[in-house]
Amino acid sequence: MTEVVKVEPHPKYEGVYIVELEDGSVRLATRNLTPGRKVYGEWLFRVGDVEYREWNSYRSKLSAALLKKIKDLVIKEGCRVLYLGAGSGTTPSHVSDLVGPKGVVYGVEFAPRVVRELITVAEVRKNIVPILADARFPNKYAHIVDYADVLYADVAQPEQASIVNVNAKYFLKDGGYLYLAIKARSIDVTKEPDEVYRREIDTLVKGGFEIVDVVHLDPYDKDHAMVFARYHRK
Repeated sequence: MTEVVKVEPHPKYEGVYIVELEDGSVRLATRNLTPGRKVYGEWLFRVGDVEYREWNSYRSKLSAALLKKIKDLVIKEGCRVLYLGAGSGTTPSHVSDLVGPKGVVYGVEFAPRVVRELITVAEVRKNIVPILADARFPNKYAHIVDYADVLYADVAQPEQASIVNVNAKYFLKDGGYLYLAIKARSIDVTKEPDEVYRREIDTLVKGGFEIVDVVHLDPYDKDHAMVFARYHRK
């Protein structure tokens, strides 16, 4: 592997690092909560006593949003994050790094096979709580999730914003934040992506969200946008 030239804290996003390699390339990274262990084949970088994990922007929409200069990263040490559509744990593992041992990541995933992979990640990362459930029915996991400072949603279902609204009503604290990865083609393949984004954003606003920023994720994820919003309970 190419040697590390230097590692610096990101000037804008707390908990994120910029790794400069000998070949001139630059990678985003998080500080590895579980040194020596990978989650999805990412590179590990050790500098002194600290190990960092490459945060691959082609594998993680949140990392892509950071490269596209989204306004802020509010997932910080000690945060409680409700993660809808946790998958096998790629991005949740980096969220786990960000919130640290005092934080918690509630990872909701609908597919049993995928949840098994998430459980494997959670066995080592004790701040991840894997939940096998359908995000459309938050009452099914209300006994597990207490409250959330941040709601992160990456669900490949037609009513993404509506699913966010109902979960926010259950769990997101007043003044809490949302990151929603909108997959235009999952919602309506007949509509232009910008039209789909506008419709989903309108739904969020009706649900009590104030839109702070929207970034398109091309070229990392085609026909995707990341919405960053703040929640105001009615």
